[in-house]
Amino acid sequence: MKKYIKGFDENLQCRGFQFEVGKEYKIDLNGRELELCTNTGFHFCDSLQNVHEFYSCNANNRFCEIEVLGDIVNDGTKCISNHIKIVREIKGYELDSLKNSGAENSGLFNSGNRNSGDYNSGYFNSGDRNSGYYNSGDYNSGYHNSGDYNSGYHNSGDYNSGNRNSGYFNSGDRNSGYHNSGDFNSGFFNTTEPTIRLFNIDTDLSFSDFLGSKYYRALNSAPFILTEWHEFTEEEKEESIIRQLIGGKLIEYSYKEACAKWWNKLTEENKEIIQEMPNFDKNIFYEITGIEL
Repeated sequence: MKKYIKGFDENLQCRGFQFEVGKEYKIDLNGRELELCTNTGFHFCDSLQNVHEFYSCNANNRFCEIEVLGDIVNDGTKCISNHIKIVREIKGYELDSLKNSGAENSGLFNSGNRNSGDYNSGYFNSGDRNSGYYNSGDYNSGYHNSGDYNSGYHNSGDYNSGNRNSGYFNSGDRNSGYHNSGDFNSGFFNTTEPTIRLFNIDTDLSFSDFLGSKYYRALNSAPFILTEWHEFTEEEKEESIIRQLIGGKLIEYSYKEACAKWWNKLTEENKEIIQEMPNFDKNIFYEITGIEL
């Protein structure tokens, strides 16, 4: 029999309705259709992770296993039935093990160890949904990142597949700028803002000029996704208790795979604007992005 979990406040109440362990509760529909988010039934979920969306596991809330005795409707996250029984309260070690399968986690739904964030399969993460280690950001598959969506290492910026970048969208290493496939793109001991190079050629544009330009707006008009959270299907969850716990996995794309997805989501107008950038060179663009024009 499939197990379901219902969340309650510290008094075992839900929306002001008092429940007791061992008792049945039924609502007569009288011809009404059983619908989610209505008063036609009692709401619950098929996992503690889904219950957490409505009753936080970090608060003084309580959780019980229930038996469904009537009809049931669900949307993949929450369920409703007009007839349920409160079977028993889940607490202590059993509740802790449903929150995490790893060790020494202060966060929730981690399969790794020593995470203070949530939904991590790695170790020592204070962010969320990381599959790597020692990340304080979110959605990182690499290590020691304080930014977000990095597949590299030691990045404080976002969306980098390289390493030790403080900028964004870099596939190279140690860059403080954007969209570089080379390394060490920055200067030393400067007090004025320099002009920038585009496609390996100097321009009369400053960095600030470029950030305010139509080119920059076009570049950022579609998402650049290096890592993406994939929610497990019910069939996938049935194959593993760890999958039931963490709910999904972090999918990592290579830099050029991410570029292809980004390019396909751009409008034709913005594609044209990008190709109008000063010094645009389709060969360099291809070398960096893998996109052939």
